[in-house]
Amino acid sequence: MDNETLQGHWNSVSEMIERWIEERRELLVKYCELTEVTDFSDPENNYDTELQQFCEIMVDYVSVGHFEVFEQITKEAEIFGNDQGLDKSPELIDKIQTTTELILDFNDKYITAKDLDALIIDLAALGETFVQRFADEDVLIDLLHSTNVSKLIGETEPNSI
Repeated sequence: MDNETLQGHWNSVSEMIERWIEERRELLVKYCELTEVTDFSDPENNYDTELQQFCEIMVDYVSVGHFEVFEQITKEAEIFGNDQGLDKSPELIDKIQTTTELILDFNDKYITAKDLDALIIDLAALGETFVQRFADEDVLIDLLHSTNVSKLIGETEPNSI
């Protein structure tokens, strides 16, 4: 691939990552709104609706990460010949997968919003899961995407496809 094609591909992946990070921000806003609630037992409030929306945003975010972002940045790393990033990424993806399972467990428990007694405790645990996941996602993006910019400015030749 010529440098212009590589630049276009890199820019396209960057835009996808930016959209995904914006989804992360939206997820965090919804999360913070839920954590401000101290009593979910009041039937007059629409906590069940808010919780359902939060769960939908959360699952969408996780799905886009696994089925779009991680796939595209891995493909990009292959194109750019980023062997170091590709060697390190499986361990990070495994750690992220562990958080995915915890997130999906939370979703399965609360998507129907029937029993909210443990929600405050579960939200706190979910927050810790988010902290770890987002840190690992950021490292993965740095390893498989951000480091490729140096190849665009001519430090080394990427793999040709």
